[in-house]
Amino acid sequence: MGYWIDRCYCFGRTFAELKDVADETGERTVPGLQEHVLFGERCMLCHAYVRRMLRTGETVFSEIVTDADEPERVDEESVEESVEESVEDRD
Repeated sequence: MGYWIDRCYCFGRTFAELKDVADETGERTVPGLQEHVLFGERCMLCHAYVRRMLRTGETVFSEIVTDADEPERVDEESVEESVEESVEDRD
């Protein structure tokens, strides 16, 4: 017997709904998407699925997706700031 994971169960938002919002707003991260729609603020198990959805466009999953499978992307701006701080510390 298979299973289908297609939503944030805490808030009842389907990944298809979230994809529509992401497409309309251009958001490409979980925190960015959360600025537009309520999901993923309780158990947070949907975050890895939403990251996969944002990356691939998939909205229904037949496998368990974990944070190890879909890690948070490092914000490029914060990486640049960290590098600048490291260089300043050496001087």
